[in-house]
Amino acid sequence: MNESIFSAEYAERRARVPKGLPLIVTLSGISDPGGVMTQLDTFLWDRSEPEELVRFNTDLLLDYRARRPLITFDEDHFVDYAPEELSLSLCHDQLGSPFLLLSGFEPDFRWEQFIDAVLELVAELEVSVTVWSHAIPMPVPHTRPLRATVSGTRDDLIEERSVWKPTTKLPASVTHLLEYRLHSLGEEVVGFAILVPHYLASNEYPDALLFALDSVMAATGLIFSTDELREQTRAFHAQVDKQVAENDESGEMLRGLEARYDAYMEDQNAKSALVGEDGAIPTADQLASELEKFLAQYRDEGTVGE
Repeated sequence: MNESIFSAEYAERRARVPKGLPLIVTLSGISDPGGVMTQLDTFLWDRSEPEELVRFNTDLLLDYRARRPLITFDEDHFVDYAPEELSLSLCHDQLGSPFLLLSGFEPDFRWEQFIDAVLELVAELEVSVTVWSHAIPMPVPHTRPLRATVSGTRDDLIEERSVWKPTTKLPASVTHLLEYRLHSLGEEVVGFAILVPHYLASNEYPDALLFALDSVMAATGLIFSTDELREQTRAFHAQVDKQVAENDESGEMLRGLEARYDAYMEDQNAKSALVGEDGAIPTADQLASELEKFLAQYRDEGTVGE
């Protein structure tokens, strides 16, 4: 084991963990469109009674100048220092079925050493499948079902759920690298890149969390209650729909996105109507100008982002 990168404190606890559990990865990176990773991590952490099995060494992995931990100043002294944490925990779903959760910050340093440590833990605990999810901002309407790009070794989920299959280069995350290494070793792994509406990507988008949870359940067989989340989704949609209805340019923008989405979904084998000629993801500057006007207007009012 890479004992220098994580504590051996819980070795006996890990020895008692059942073999063959699924592993869910919710590491936070520099970008989190729709707040997918943050929402998923919070949801699982709050509802699954996590028991820490591994604590990684923050001093070796975190760039403190890039991501400052928080501390509270209370009138004349400092209290409640909250250091960044990265850990592997044993959790349980709604019905008590156990699973593993790798959560916390994405390492800034020693990626290779970190990945080697995780791979050793995967082997030690005989992980059945590793699952992760994130989001990509796309010119898609919030009035249509979310879709995804699915990667990894689960051909059934790729066939069933992957609607956009580009070939492109992109900046790697540590989770990308983990999936790459697991795939190379023949381990079961699946990643879900959720295609979220570009104009809502700066918000915590409840639809994206719902999609991520559904994907995790499909990949692992775990069960989580989503009734409360569905209510939040309906309320969020009602708020956005109201704002769109009050602005003609926003309504025109939305109708255009709906038409492009519907045309693409009618024939997935045709050239994607959602991307540029080179297959690249559109930038903010390439989207319709009315989209930015929509964002500027309602960001000032503080409604959509609340």
